[in-house]
Amino acid sequence: MINKVILVGNVGKDPEVRHLESGVAVAQLPLATSETYKDKSGNKTTQTEWHNLVFWRGLADVVEKYVKKGDPLYIEGKIRSRSYDDKDGVKRYVTEIVVDNMQMLGRKSSGDGGGNTPPPSSEAPNSNSVNEPLETDDLPF
Repeated sequence: MINKVILVGNVGKDPEVRHLESGVAVAQLPLATSETYKDKSGNKTTQTEWHNLVFWRGLADVVEKYVKKGDPLYIEGKIRSRSYDDKDGVKRYVTEIVVDNMQMLGRKSSGDGGGNTPPPSSEAPNSNSVNEPLETDDLPF
């Protein structure tokens, strides 16, 4: 069986990065993908879908350093669904894309003529490891 997702979209807000007690980095961000089509009346319509992305370990470190709101990304990962109880004891359900591979696409030039150049692509150093549970009380999505 296969659980593989490939998305190309734009980052919806700056990444939220945390370091767990074990020192493992985890980053989360929303990614927007859009589809434009003509409806029955011939009007151009754009439909945007939002995806919750989760990056672990070395890939989370790359995201923290180089990814900002509005950046275009190519990602590969797998769909994960989980539930948690919020601070009021209400069970919440979350569907996320756990990213295994990411490539940063054409960055807008900042006009400052220099600075850090992000790596063209990064892979999670150990994408087969078990993911640690997240503290979910303050998830942005």
